[in-house]
Amino acid sequence: MKAILPVAGVGSRLRPHTHTTPKALVHVAGKPILGHILDSLQPAGVDEIVLIVGYLGGQIVDYVKRTYDLKVHVVEQEERLGLGHAIYLAKDYVKADEPVLIILGDTIVQADLAQVIQRGITAIGVREVDNPSNFGVVQMAGQQIERLVEKPQDPPTNLAVVGVYYIQNSSSLFAGLTEIVEQDIKTGGELQLTDGLQMMIDRGERMEVFTVENWLDCGNPETLLAANRYLLASNGYTPFDERRGVIVIPPVYIDADADLGNCIVGPYVSIAADAQISNALIRDSIINEGAYVADLLLEKSLVGHRAVVQGRFSQLNIGDSSEITSKKL
Repeated sequence: MKAILPVAGVGSRLRPHTHTTPKALVHVAGKPILGHILDSLQPAGVDEIVLIVGYLGGQIVDYVKRTYDLKVHVVEQEERLGLGHAIYLAKDYVKADEPVLIILGDTIVQADLAQVIQRGITAIGVREVDNPSNFGVVQMAGQQIERLVEKPQDPPTNLAVVGVYYIQNSSSLFAGLTEIVEQDIKTGGELQLTDGLQMMIDRGERMEVFTVENWLDCGNPETLLAANRYLLASNGYTPFDERRGVIVIPPVYIDADADLGNCIVGPYVSIAADAQISNALIRDSIINEGAYVADLLLEKSLVGHRAVVQGRFSQLNIGDSSEITSKKL
């Protein structure tokens, strides 16, 4: 099974972390966002992927090839013209009669994708939301999708499209996307995937929905920390050798190569490899690789790769290779 993963976004809402790390590789609950997505694809039989990369795309390709036994194709989206354009760029890597999964590379979705594939019908993952105007939504006619609307001012339903699609007839999708790209058909200033899917429906393609169990948006610091809490609670406690005055309050993730001493960690804390933590109380936070955190209480915080934080702070969002210290003058 083949999957297309558009991962070219710059992640502006997650700055400063995405100045040096692509959004798909931002850590949550012990691994990059993309790692959680790829782990969910393996039970569905996905063994080949097409990565649509852009900003810092080399880091994404290196991570996937180093970590996963997958056949990987890479396409660069030089201009961010919209999701429809990103998927269109994968056309040369999908055979005319080949079904394909499309998974957005910045949202963790939990669903039984193997069951969706077995149905053999084009289907879109949806979930009921309180603010459908912020999303693409589906309008149903019985069991079939009748209409897809991108961020409607007057939503016909509250069924939001959550970023996972199973396409049984890929040639029909790419025919529609080719028409959209060549004729520069835009909605909201972008070439939209939803417009290509609507063309499929208008030309007779049966399209259904499936409900996702959980939908974890990792697009900003608040939702990233919420996803971290949910995933840690779901995955349970990571065993850790409690030593040197370290107290762990699960659920947490602590990498085996992290160095902790004289601290209280948890609940809902993720600590990556080579991080150093001492004389600290940390809860509801993500500490990235190689970070140094000491002499403070930290809560609801994101600390970037190789960042140094020392002093008396309570909440931080500090990017890679930065340093914040508190000293008496």
